[in-house]
Parts: sequence; C-alpha cells; structure tokens
Amino acid sequence: MITILGPTASGKTALAARLAFELDGEVISADSRQVYREMDIGTGKDLSEYVVKGKRIPVHLIDIADPGYEYNVFEYQQDFKKVFSGISGRGKMPILCGGSGMYLEAILKGYNLKRIDNDSTLSEALEKKTDQELKEILLALRTSHNTSDLTDRRRTIKAIEIATVSDRKEQNQSEFPDLCTTLYGIRFEREILRNRITERLNNRLQNGMIEEVKALLDKGLTASQLKFYGLEYRYITQFLEKELDYQTMFRLLNTAIHQFAKRQMTWFRRMERHGFNIHWIDGTLNEEEKTKLVKSLLIHP
Repeated sequence: MITILGPTASGKTALAARLAFELDGEVISADSRQVYREMDIGTGKDLSEYVVKGKRIPVHLIDIADPGYEYNVFEYQQDFKKVFSGISGRGKMPILCGGSGMYLEAILKGYNLKRIDNDSTLSEALEKKTDQELKEILLALRTSHNTSDLTDRRRTIKAIEIATVSDRKEQNQSEFPDLCTTLYGIRFEREILRNRITERLNNRLQNGMIEEVKALLDKGLTASQLKFYGLEYRYITQFLEKELDYQTMFRLLNTAIHQFAKRQMTWFRRMERHGFNIHWIDGTLNEEEKTKLVKSLLIHP
C-alpha cells in the first residue's frame, strides 16, 4: 500500500489520484469528515481531482455516513478492512490518502479499539462535569490526543467514552491486514501553505460553501450538530445564525484552519519520532514531478 499524507491544502488528493492512474490503483480516504454525505465543499473532497486524463479514479470511504451521525475511528477501521480486502482482491494498488492523524495511525498501527456501546450511566456522569473537569479526565486517560477534542464539550465527552473502552497501547495486528506501506508526505514552507489555505478558503466561500451549510440547516440539522464538525461548519453556522458578521467569520475561520494545519504537521512529526519513515516531497513540484519521485522511491526506497 502507498500512503499519502500532509496538512490541509497541500495537494494530497491530486497526487493520490495521479498515482492511482499510473499504478492501476484505488484511493482510500483517511479523512474524518469526508465520510459524510452532502458535506463536500467544507470537507474539501475535491471530487473533480479524481478524474485523471478522462478516467475516474475509484475512491473509497467518502460519502458513507449521513450528516448528523457521529462516525468514529472504530467504524473507520472496520470499513477500511473491507475496502482494503476488496482492492487487493482485484489486484489493484491501495493508496491511503488523508490528513486525519488518528485515522491514519489507527490503520498503520492497527489500534486495538473496541466498539462503543451506549453507556447512559457514563454519559450522564460526564454531563455533570465542568469543561475543565472533562479536560482533566481526558488528559488523564490518554496523553496523545486530537487537540480539537479539548475545544468542544461534546467532542471531549465522546473522546472520554472512546478512551474508556479503548486500549491503544496494545496492538492487535491479527485482526488487521498484513500491511506493507511506504509513506509520502507533502509539505510547503509555512508562508506558502498559509497563502494556499487563505486562497482556497476564499474560493470555497465564493463557490457554494456557505450555501452547502445553509442547505444542511434547512434539511433539519441543528446548529449544534454542525458546529460539532468544527472549522468551516462551526464558523459558517455562526455566520448564518448571525452570531458573526462575514468579515469576522472569515478572519476567525482562516486563523483556525492555519492552526489546524500546524497541528497536523505536529502530529506527523510525532509519528516520525515514533518510528514512521515519511518521505517528504516538496509541495511546489508539479504533479508529474511528484509522481515520478514517488515511483522512483518505490523502486529505490
């Protein structure tokens, strides 16, 4: 398997699709929000990039859950195993592509996660805790966490429930495919990435992202449900609810995405410290140059 990772707006999708075209492969998304239907622009699915030279590249694990549902990493593992088995069975090259560090590690390390049953007693007890108490409980349960879990009360409670029934220190490789993968990361100089993020945000706001969020609200999703998904959905919902004006919404959202990209790179550097060998690729190379580099490293790692 080939794994393509990198921060938001780094061009992962385009490279993965180009590699799939040249290596007769299929893409498996590793993005915690692209699993949701009707959440296309805000999650950056970039569906047009899955068409290479007129050929549509198969992509898996996007559009598999309804908006409002709280899909989790355990479900992702189970869905990945089915998809990976199918791709391998067809004799194709699986290409894992995404920027959600927890989803990537859940596959690459084979986390031994357990299904979360509805524990009303635990949920009721957690609801009575203050935000600070919840943060302290989560940090006590696990030292490696997704920072966004500490910024939203619902996310913090969900993370505690997951950590309570999960054992991430032990790996259960017997339940996972025997993965042999090479990791490639795309990175830019910080200022270049910042400019790419801001430019992309402007384009998406002008090309339907606000309308996408409004359509979800009109469909019956609550503001609270949308805010749960963070970033674009949080701030645009606040704008639509008249909690923020447009300029303030753009400024706060732009800053939040920059901070998110920084956290992603921090996660990838931690992966390297824990033994993952990531071949970093200069994001300023064109797609042909990136593809040639990946293929040459496949032959001569």
